[in-house]
Amino acid sequence: MGGSSTAVREVVEELYRAESRRVLATLIRLLGDFDLAEEALHDAFMAALERWPADGVPGNPRAWLVSAGRFRAIDHLRRRAAFDERSAEIGRELAGGGEPVGLDDADIPDDRLRLIFTCCHPALATDAQVALTLRTVCGLTTEEIAHSFLVPPPTLAQRIVRAKSKIRDAGVPYEVPGPSELPERLDAVLAVLYLIFNEGYSATFGDVLTRADLCAEAIRLARTLATLMPEPEAEGLLALMLLHDSRRPARLSGAGELVLLEEQDRSLWNRDEIREGLELTERALRSHRFGPYTLQAAIGAVHAEASCAEETDWRQIVGLYDVLLRAQPSAVVELNRAAAIAMRDGPERGLALVDALLTRGELASYQLAHAARADLLRRLGRTREALDAYRRALALAAQEPQRRFLLRRLAELGG
Repeated sequence: MGGSSTAVREVVEELYRAESRRVLATLIRLLGDFDLAEEALHDAFMAALERWPADGVPGNPRAWLVSAGRFRAIDHLRRRAAFDERSAEIGRELAGGGEPVGLDDADIPDDRLRLIFTCCHPALATDAQVALTLRTVCGLTTEEIAHSFLVPPPTLAQRIVRAKSKIRDAGVPYEVPGPSELPERLDAVLAVLYLIFNEGYSATFGDVLTRADLCAEAIRLARTLATLMPEPEAEGLLALMLLHDSRRPARLSGAGELVLLEEQDRSLWNRDEIREGLELTERALRSHRFGPYTLQAAIGAVHAEASCAEETDWRQIVGLYDVLLRAQPSAVVELNRAAAIAMRDGPERGLALVDALLTRGELASYQLAHAARADLLRRLGRTREALDAYRRALALAAQEPQRRFLLRRLAELGG
C-alpha cells in the first residue's frame, strides 16, 4: 500500500541522510566506477520518490535502492550516445548478472570498510587517499575536507578527481586487502577514520556543533578495523574516539549553547564509553608500539579521570603533548600544547607560545588559534587586545554555536 507523497518524501530524505553513503559504497562495488555509481545513487533515490507513493516503502529500502541504482546504471550505459567498448562491456556484465549479490543488511555495511581500503590504496598519494574517502564514504563537502587539510577547495577538488581516475585506470580492486597488504594502508585508513570522527565531533560548517551520525559511524568503523587489525594504534584510535564522544552530551547547554570543557557537567559524560576507552588506552600503551592516536587517547584519559576541572593533571597532559609533538610534529599539536601549558604555568606563558605560532603563519586562518589567543588575553585582563582577537576568531568561524559563543564573549567584554 502506498502513502502520501509528503510522507514518502520525508522517509526518502531520512534514508538519504542515514543510508546514502552505504548505498553508494555497494554501488561502487557492483559497478566498479565512482562516477557511474554516484549517478546511479541519485537515480535510485529519484525512482523511490516516483514509485514509493504508489507501491509503498519496501521492507528493505536499502537493498531496493541498491537494486534500483544498479538497473538504472544499466539503462544509463545503454542510452549513451557514444557507447564505447568499455561501457558495452560493463553493460553486458551488469545485465547478465541477475539480482545483485550481497544485498542483505549483514553484507552492505561492510562495503564501506572495503571502500575505505580501496580509496586508501598505496598507488594514491596519502592526501588524495584521505580526501577521496572523506568525500565518497562520508559525503563530506569539498569545502569541509579542504578546511581539514587547510588548502583551497579547488585544489582539494582536483585531488579527488585525479584519485578517482587513477583507481579506474589502474583497476584497483574493491576489496579488503590480505594480511600482508594491510600494514601499508593502515596509516591512511586510521587518518580517514580520525577525520570522520573529528567532523562529527565538531562540524566545520552549519547550525549544529556535532553530528552524532558521523561520530557513531566513525566509532563503528574503528571498532571493525580494530577487530580486523588488533594493532595498538587501531585500538588507540578507537579509545580516542570513545573518550571524546563520552563528553559529547555535555558540550551543549539545554539552550544549544557551546559549553567549554572546564564548565561541563561531568555527570553527563558517558561512563560506559569512558570505561572502554580507558581499557583500550592502557592496552595500547602497554604494547610499547603505540603512536599519535594512542597518545591523544592518553590525554583524553587524563581528562576523563578528573572528577572536576580543578583536579585535571595538567603537568601530565603537557608531558604527553611533548611526546606527541615529537611523534607527530604539527602546528595544531603545538597549539594544544600551548593551551595546556597555559593551564599549568599561567596564561602569560601560553600566550607567548600562541603568539609565536601565529607569527609563523601556519595557523593564520585557523579560527581556534585566534579564539585561544583571545581567551588568554581575556584572562590576563588585556581587554582591548582580547576584543580584537575575538573579532578575528568570529570572522573565521563558520559554525553557528561557535559564532554565538564568540559573540557572547565579545558582549561580556563590552565589544
